Amino acid sequence: MERKMVLGLVTVTLLAIAGAIIFPGGRPADVEPKLPWLVGVDEQGAVRVFDITLGKTTLAEARQAFEADGKVNLFATADHQLSVEAFFEDLYLSGLRADLVLTLGVDTPSAEAMFRRGLRISQLGSGSKKVSLHADDMEQVMGAPVMHITYSPAAALDAEVIEGRFGQPAQKISESAGPTHWLYPDKGLD
Repeated sequence: MERKMVLGLVTVTLLAIAGAIIFPGGRPADVEPKLPWLVGVDEQGAVRVFDITLGKTTLAEARQAFEADGKVNLFATADHQLSVEAFFEDLYLSGLRADLVLTLGVDTPSAEAMFRRGLRISQLGSGSKKVSLHADDMEQVMGAPVMHITYSPAAALDAEVIEGRFGQPAQKISESAGPTHWLYPDKGLD
C-alpha cells in the first residue's frame, strides 16, 4: 500500500515537472513583443509603441491590443484645461508590469459637453477635477485616437538600464523634487 502511494506521488510530481517544461509560465511568448524600448517612427513621423500609433490608433484598438479595458475619466485642471484619459493599472506587456495612461484626442467642444454630462465629479488634491463619463460619451471616446502614452514601470529603472535600452538621450532635464527626464526627440520619447 505504501509503495503504491510513493509511486503515485512520484508519477504526479513527474507529470507536474513535465507540464512546467512544456508549458512554461502558462503563456506563449509574444510574437510581436510590446516593450517600451521598441519605439518606431513611420515615414509620416508618427510614433508607434505597444502596437499603438500615436494620433491614429483608437482607444478601442488599444483596449484590444492590451486585452484590458482600463478606466476612462475626464480631467479638468484648476484653469479648466480638459483631457480625457484611459488608465490601465498593473498591465502586463511582454512580461513587464506597468501602469499606463493614454491621453485621448478629444476636441475641446466635445470635452466641454462631456464635462457637463459627467456622472460624478471628484475634487483631487491638486485642485483638478476627475469626472466619470456618461455611457453615451464612452461610445464617442472609444473612437478617439491615442495622442500620448505615459508608461510607469513597476520596477525602478536606473540610468544604466535606460541608456542600455534607449541609448544616449539628446538631453536630460531634472525636476527639483521629481524625476529626471531623458529626452529622445527622434523617437518622440520622454
